[in-house]
Amino acid sequence: MRMPSVKYQRGDKVMGRWPGSSLYYEVKVQGFDITSQLYTVIYKDGTELELKEPDIKSFSGFQTRSRSRSRSRSPGRRRSRSRSPGRTTRRSSSRTAAVAAAAVTESSLSSNKDTKMEVRLGPLQQTMAAENNSNNKHEENDMANKVNEKAEAEMEAESERNQGRYNLRRRKDDGGAKAAAVLAEQQEKEVIKEAAPPVATLATPLDFGGKIGAYLWLLFLPSWVLFLVFQVNLEDPSLLNFPPPLPPLEAFWDVKALGFVILWILFQALLYVLPIGKLSEGMPLRSGERLKYRTNGFFAIMVSAVAVAVAVHQGVDLIYIHSHFLQLAVASFLISVLLSVYLYARSRYAAPEQLAQGGNSGNVVYDFFKGHELNPRIKDFDLKFFCEMRPGLIGWCLINFALALAEMKLHHLDAPSYSMILVNVFQLLYVVDGLWNEEAILTTMDLMHDGFGFMLAFGDLVWVPFTYTLQAYYLVSHPNSLSLPVVGAIVTLKLLGFYIFRKSNSEKNAFRRDPSDPQLSHLKTIPTATGKSLLVSGWWGVVRHPNYLGDLMMALAWSLPCGFSHLLPWYYMIYFIILLVHRDSRDMRDCRRKYGSAWDEYCRTVRYRIIPRVY
Repeated sequence: MRMPSVKYQRGDKVMGRWPGSSLYYEVKVQGFDITSQLYTVIYKDGTELELKEPDIKSFSGFQTRSRSRSRSRSPGRRRSRSRSPGRTTRRSSSRTAAVAAAAVTESSLSSNKDTKMEVRLGPLQQTMAAENNSNNKHEENDMANKVNEKAEAEMEAESERNQGRYNLRRRKDDGGAKAAAVLAEQQEKEVIKEAAPPVATLATPLDFGGKIGAYLWLLFLPSWVLFLVFQVNLEDPSLLNFPPPLPPLEAFWDVKALGFVILWILFQALLYVLPIGKLSEGMPLRSGERLKYRTNGFFAIMVSAVAVAVAVHQGVDLIYIHSHFLQLAVASFLISVLLSVYLYARSRYAAPEQLAQGGNSGNVVYDFFKGHELNPRIKDFDLKFFCEMRPGLIGWCLINFALALAEMKLHHLDAPSYSMILVNVFQLLYVVDGLWNEEAILTTMDLMHDGFGFMLAFGDLVWVPFTYTLQAYYLVSHPNSLSLPVVGAIVTLKLLGFYIFRKSNSEKNAFRRDPSDPQLSHLKTIPTATGKSLLVSGWWGVVRHPNYLGDLMMALAWSLPCGFSHLLPWYYMIYFIILLVHRDSRDMRDCRRKYGSAWDEYCRTVRYRIIPRVY
């Protein structure tokens, strides 16, 4: 069936521009979305994308444009700095070079002319394409021989031009071969280096309201933390009492609090660098490199617990944390700002392939907020991984423990209340589980895609330890008694949520690391044009985000011990729902763009997003 009122029809073969570059490749029109005004096209290597009409050209118009450009530009000097089907990483270069060679040859045969297109292959790619095709059909062997002959001629000419650069001297036989080999290796490195785009393109849209949103978030996040601290300290923390009174300026600062925070971070850094625990490999980067991480977080929290117990036994008053909560939060905020400035300054000197695609917009404020460099390291010390899992996360448990001691002292109790015990134990279990399965975080969005800037630095050092402890802080001044049946119901909810959270995350982590693992052979998947598969069984066959479902149930269990007298202790629950909706919409957008029709099939297979039969 042909589509009405559109320029290109289903099944038409046209030339489509690869996003972020000036290269055009032969594509086949799959369909047209009237709402988004986008064509769905499929490239010859199976990649499926959505393109605007200006990014599509007919063969006749494209050949005319290519012929005019070829007069003024040498084909051997034309190079694209963006990623394309014919220019990928080392592992897939042979396959994609062959695909691109076939695309160029087929187009030439169809026009019966010696037309020069924008799709260009370097000598290395042409040689690899020829080698790849030589194992196939007889017709492809003839084609490969022609490509190979042209590659040898171009390689010889290129080696003459680059003698000075590569220090190559032409010799009769083996000398020329060695020169060609060195040149080919150098060109392959350049191809890999050029695969990473220097700035974010339309394929990587800006999050959090874009450039304007970055300004607002930089102001809102610290202000919101201060508001929560001021509000929870009121005798009646009802939102009807908004705005809370501001304390005097001297109440914001305490040198001892700053020293305490610095000492805590240095102590965690010392535990991190100790050669104890597993040395784990991260996921492959765009360059193909795998970074190594010291995953000894469980060891760190155990040593920290012993250190805190010894300090309390020696008479250290941890109630100081409750009485100087504001000063500790301000000190942590100052450190996060200084760290963010350092991170952005050093990222200005980082290589393009070391930058985060989502934090490489070219706008200083947005990149400072989102994170410009993907994996900033001081030698083997990974700053993002350390801050993500250590000072803030373990500090969360330390603050909760100090608040339990403050409740006992304030109300003259021999033991914390049931509500305080539940909050402490539930959140401690969450942190310990994360550190025990620390290797799993290497497959998360934060580690794989997000740069390390103010957003993560503030989140790790301020947001987590000083907002996630809000329930425990609230219970110090506003106790809530619970009966044993209610305690049992809340514990059951927590354990069920924890099981779903851990089981689904384990399935995801194992599948991402090795989809071909025989232990995962029972899982059902949907193949995609990218070569990856979508998991549609286990917990991932129930809802699209079962880990979010488990998180949501645990967040509810954290809030229930605080009762329903005030909305403030339910802040985390509300915040978490907003966060999940944002993440879900982001994932839907990104996956639809990345997987195309396979994602539509996935959504038909797994109907519900987070809550079965509800949402």
